Amino acid sequence: MVSNHHDTGYKELFSYPEFVQQLIEGFAPTEIAELMDFTTLESHNGNYITPLFEEKFEDVVWSVDISWQGARQQVFLYILLEFQSAVDHTMPIRLMHYVACFYDHLLKQRTTTPSKGLPPILPIVLYNGSQRWSARQDIYDMVQPEPPAFLRVYQPHLRYYLIDEGRYTDEELLKRHTPLSGVFGIENATADRHALQRAVDRIVAIIQNDPHKERTDAIITRWLKRHLQWLGAGVNLEQLNSLVEDKDMLAEKLESWAKKERLEGRQEGRQEGRQEGRLEGRQETSRDIARRLIALRTLSDAQIAEATGLSETDIVAMRHDTPPEQ
Repeated sequence: MVSNHHDTGYKELFSYPEFVQQLIEGFAPTEIAELMDFTTLESHNGNYITPLFEEKFEDVVWSVDISWQGARQQVFLYILLEFQSAVDHTMPIRLMHYVACFYDHLLKQRTTTPSKGLPPILPIVLYNGSQRWSARQDIYDMVQPEPPAFLRVYQPHLRYYLIDEGRYTDEELLKRHTPLSGVFGIENATADRHALQRAVDRIVAIIQNDPHKERTDAIITRWLKRHLQWLGAGVNLEQLNSLVEDKDMLAEKLESWAKKERLEGRQEGRQEGRQEGRLEGRQETSRDIARRLIALRTLSDAQIAEATGLSETDIVAMRHDTPPEQ
């Protein structure tokens, strides 16, 4: 399931076959990518209703032909875009449910029949959260404690392939000189405005060398505008139509955004400083009052603490330091 701005951002990216190919070739196991004939990529409708919960969800589904032991076979790529703020440890259960529903969908659409058999599926979870993914990747691993040997064969098995964007370093992404690796670089750099500008410069350079420059430029520009809006960039991006042609304008916009954040940070710092100063002033005044009350020797520690707002521990400590009133 897709969340927040990625509903339209990443889902659009993966509506183009070249980005699906870049995902598999750049981030999936090499032995899988080598089997695939990417010229046969075909997009499929990922909209359907789950029969258990009547929950409508929309994932990215493609099919591709593979060559295996001298035969060709169709494989479905089921790409789940997981962009929640926290790791979902129920992911193996969710994916088992989704894959079962997808098979049911294929049968209802008569894409296949029980007698023909079900086509293989490669479930992929693409995750971009700040926490590193820690959920189990096979539902069998959730069965705890592990059952005795005679029961193991009856337990469910479904493994998904995880692509955790945040695990890739800048150096690793640089080795994958594709627009999608540039997108991942921008995602990973959003906490640092200078790093974000470097990531944007890198993706511009990638687009300039892309054989389908204009098409790729338009796709990435639309994605980046949505991404910056989601980040809360307080800049007008309506005139940004091309990362390549408008790169200088975008650099100015990003610098303006960075300056605005620095200014707001300084203002917040000054305001916090004033608040802390006022608080310290109040605390000092309370201590002065407490010292005078202690010197009078007429009130208990509890009464002085209640009158001044200080703790009884503070009053006890101050009593040893305060001389009696003459």
